[in-house]
Amino acid sequence: MSELTIISHPEVAAIFNNYPEEVKKQMQALRELVLETAKELEQVSKIEETLKWGEPSFVTKTGSTLRMDWKKKKPKQYAMYFQCSSRLVETFKMIFPNSFSYEGKRAIVFGLDEDIDTEKLKHCIKSTLLYHKVKHLPTLGI
Repeated sequence: MSELTIISHPEVAAIFNNYPEEVKKQMQALRELVLETAKELEQVSKIEETLKWGEPSFVTKTGSTLRMDWKKKKPKQYAMYFQCSSRLVETFKMIFPNSFSYEGKRAIVFGLDEDIDTEKLKHCIKSTLLYHKVKHLPTLGI
């Protein structure tokens, strides 16, 4: 594991603190999975946790922005969002067709009560954090 510098903006913590109690645990677990995955990548030395479109987001030099959020309009689910102009979600659908629920080319959607296959999701996170290095590969390094 490489030494990872995490830059976290205080407004991100405010978003996490304002999630309803039944959502906080899942969102925090998703956040920890992203940071844990980033620590495993030698190519990632710094990750910035910031807000994009008002949503907790993770940015690396080598990758595509990874966002996550829970929305009041759909209170029984939360999601991880990807740049829809990338090949990320279409590749995830091809490799893990039955492992996740997808929303178009932009998201993996989770139910609040759902058990997430974290090993498969880590592959998706890795491909996102390294997107600029793996986008030429047919399966983005998965």
